[in-house]
Amino acid sequence: MIAAMLAAIWYAPPLVFLLILGIILAAACVELTDLMLRAGVAMSRSAATAGALIACAAVAAPGAKTGVLLVGTVLGLFTVVLATRKPAPDVPAAAAAAAFPVIYLAVPLALAAVIRDTWGREALLLGLLVVWISDTAQFYVGSRFGRRRLAPLVSPKKSVEGAVGGFAAGIAAMVGAGRLWLPLVSVPALAAAGAALVALGIAGDLFESLLKRSAGVKDSSALIPGHGGVLDRIDALLFVIPGYYLLLALLT
Repeated sequence: MIAAMLAAIWYAPPLVFLLILGIILAAACVELTDLMLRAGVAMSRSAATAGALIACAAVAAPGAKTGVLLVGTVLGLFTVVLATRKPAPDVPAAAAAAAFPVIYLAVPLALAAVIRDTWGREALLLGLLVVWISDTAQFYVGSRFGRRRLAPLVSPKKSVEGAVGGFAAGIAAMVGAGRLWLPLVSVPALAAAGAALVALGIAGDLFESLLKRSAGVKDSSALIPGHGGVLDRIDALLFVIPGYYLLLALLT
């Protein structure tokens, strides 16, 4: 999946890249709605997916009326709740959940296209590489030296030692590649940005683990044999990409 994403980032025309994001988004929406249903929150899979796709296009598509489409999407999702639900204690949770895929999935994935269009494919690739290198370091350092649990109730396998290794590797990757791909950004700023991205990646991973544990499942789905679901593959990026977008806007 990583190889395919790298090829898409580097070679795909903007419209094709947005289409690929849409496919990823649709799969992640199905998994998220299934998690919510398992956790006892009723959601319309079709409405959630359609709303998320419209929101993604609203944010990412050049020339789109972003504000109008986002507001219209959220109102439409709330209208679906109104039309399909009777008064019940879980209606407030269902109404909030209707907009959740837009916020949690659609906007972050759309911002990946915005970063690519605004700062270039190198900038987007840099952010993803920092996360992937950090994740790899966390796994190997944690497997070898991990003793203290980072968040035992949410993700028992994550360790403090692994996180430290991830921070070191992520910062090194950001500084090393950032000097090439973001040459106008100072080394201290790159180091700080690398640390921020690693922290956001860990938070994103733990957040999805919290959703899965609340739903009583180990993986978001079995779509990718041996790796779980799409949501399991992009969980860190859902926190990292919005943060990276803000950092790029501030630093460049």
